[in-house]
Amino acid sequence: MPEFAYTAVDRAGKQVTGSLSGKDATDAAGKVRSMGFFPVNISDMRSGAGAGRQVVNISGGKTRPVIEGATRAEGVKRTGKRIGRVQVLLFTRQLADLIDAGLPIDRALTVLKEQTDNEAVESMVAKLQGDIRAGKPLSEALLAYPKEFPVLYGNMIHAGEVSGQLAGVMTRLADFLEKEAVRRSQLMGALTYPMVLVCVAFGAVTFLLTFVIPKLQGVFKDLGADLPLPTQLLLGASDFIQNYWWAMIIGGAGIFFGFRAWNNTYIGRRSVDGFKLKAPGFGVLNRKIVMARFVRTLGTLLAGGVPILDSLDISGSAVGNSVATDGISAVHDGVRQGETLSQALDKSGVFLPLVIHMTSVGEETGRLPQMLIRTADSLDFEVDNAMRRLTTLVEPLVVLFMGGFVGFVVLSILMPIFAANSAVK
Repeated sequence: MPEFAYTAVDRAGKQVTGSLSGKDATDAAGKVRSMGFFPVNISDMRSGAGAGRQVVNISGGKTRPVIEGATRAEGVKRTGKRIGRVQVLLFTRQLADLIDAGLPIDRALTVLKEQTDNEAVESMVAKLQGDIRAGKPLSEALLAYPKEFPVLYGNMIHAGEVSGQLAGVMTRLADFLEKEAVRRSQLMGALTYPMVLVCVAFGAVTFLLTFVIPKLQGVFKDLGADLPLPTQLLLGASDFIQNYWWAMIIGGAGIFFGFRAWNNTYIGRRSVDGFKLKAPGFGVLNRKIVMARFVRTLGTLLAGGVPILDSLDISGSAVGNSVATDGISAVHDGVRQGETLSQALDKSGVFLPLVIHMTSVGEETGRLPQMLIRTADSLDFEVDNAMRRLTTLVEPLVVLFMGGFVGFVVLSILMPIFAANSAVK
């Protein structure tokens, strides 16, 4: 039987080295464990053996080959480039597929590092690989990238490591990230066209008031007659923009930054978030968006094995609305005191009836995570329909506004001309 050199850690945390025989590296690692040690790496001592050095997978006990020439964690530096959501999603999906196919984490990260053409992602993967080879679990290694991998991500990975279902948890996490990306893309797509129309309308109005109308002032003065009220209003607006444009810019900037500072305070943020949930027309839509994000996050965490109290804490920080976050905190306290989740949701007074009823059904059937995710899909569908209806309404409203303003300008220009012609006759 071949001989293997091992490096291990005893119960006191001291490093222990030695050698023993075994059928392969996995068998040698098992013998090291039976001695009461925690194996760190196992090396084949046979001369000329092509297997190379092998390191024990701490989480699963299997061996994984170390790729020669791989970058160590100590030699990796961040490139300064931000890793976007799309790159994080692709990394999660590909890593989940590789682990599900049976590859150890170290080998899976090597494959990802070799396949990517993004410098920032390659550096990140190399750093993660180095930390894992140093003995850290994946969830701990991800702490070096808090912006790319938030608390939700790290907790789900940790739950997968503890339960031994890392591949399944990562697959659920990738599904969650894909849903969030689709939701974000749909919202941006629905808002892009109306915003373009509004910007074009604003630009057209500004152009008329600053370049066209001033050239007609001399014509109106030559007419000598008293100008109608619409013409006076139009000329006054044009003069104000020409003479006080700097004051408008300063005032707009002051309002923007003042509102931003106020919104960063607790009272201001609560007021704005409360208005978002209760605003006429848009309040119901915003509530559905917030509720969908909450139940999808909570359902994904519960499906990944994260305890319900921890899941509620993480979900509360992910909804993006302080009023809803406070409601989730009240739910957390209720569940901790022995209430069911549906009872705590009902008592908070923040959540939609659909969320409460579906949660109750999930608790009764023992399929709470699945029911929460299904509820999120239902809410997302309603949000999609509402956004499409709003988008179809914005276009004619902007066209009507532009048509009304152009008609007002034409009327303001023609009225004094008609009045002067009538006076001449």
